[in-house]
Amino acid sequence: MKRLTLLMVMVLLLAGTVYAKDYEVTKKAGDLTVDVKIDKNPPISGTNNMEIALKDAGGKAVTDAKVLVEYSMPAMPGMPAMNYKTDAQIKGDAYKAAMNLSMSGSWNVSIKVTRANKTQTAKFTVDAK
Repeated sequence: MKRLTLLMVMVLLLAGTVYAKDYEVTKKAGDLTVDVKIDKNPPISGTNNMEIALKDAGGKAVTDAKVLVEYSMPAMPGMPAMNYKTDAQIKGDAYKAAMNLSMSGSWNVSIKVTRANKTQTAKFTVDAK
């Protein structure tokens, strides 16, 4: 009986790990809705792939923007601030980028969307493991 219970617990733990949902966040950047999916939940120290979908006020996909991802960790005792940026590339109806988080901890993320010479920003925080 103990073996069966242990086996069931292991199967449930593995199933939860295998089918873990992406990290998702939705923010506003001016009149745009910014939907971000990160392929790891929680994000990890190392490479995290992002998919960024932009929608206008009418819910239509925006594919004519320049998207820049900036991510940073503030300075801490004995460690300077870390600031990185990467361009997101359009693929289909979404933009793709990769964040390489150099260490675990709290990271500030800004998605900067430039369209028609106007830049709008969506900000959020992730806690990398």
